[in-house]
Amino acid sequence: MVVLTFAGFSGAGYENPEAMIENASRILQEQDPTKTLINIGATKDGIGAVYEVAKRMGFTTMGIVSALAQVNRATLSQCVDYVFYVKDDSWGGRVGGEERLSPTSEAIVEVSSSFVGIGGGDVARDELSAARKRGKPVVFIPADMNHRLAKEKARKRGEPEPTDFRGSAHVELSAGP
Repeated sequence: MVVLTFAGFSGAGYENPEAMIENASRILQEQDPTKTLINIGATKDGIGAVYEVAKRMGFTTMGIVSALAQVNRATLSQCVDYVFYVKDDSWGGRVGGEERLSPTSEAIVEVSSSFVGIGGGDVARDELSAARKRGKPVVFIPADMNHRLAKEKARKRGEPEPTDFRGSAHVELSAGP
């Protein structure tokens, strides 16, 4: 079996979730459910909505997520078949600004055969970039995070409202390899 990992926005959501699902569905239609495991981050938020589509299409699904998901009682997708918790003090991405990935992101990149990024923030950017550097196929599809949620988050932090909603993965990955 090969592992196809979807990365993107999770808690930040999508401005146009229908377009994200359409893009994911198109990618999934090109895969063989008998030979491909679909991996995401185990939670139902944002890109996690792809789990439901994958299950309807007959795929076996898995999720690799930080053990923080258990501590914080994150809501997992009801459509994820297997969940792997990784002992990690972060949700993923690079460790302390270094090139080294957190244990969760390292596990995701290591087990995945290929990646599809649909938008995404720092963690998605870091995983997709690391996968590319290791020679793994990466498809990136630009998408905006949910504008309302991004503005609310900025207000709660006392920061100016964002004007660019494409996420940090867009900056690094939209230009191609």
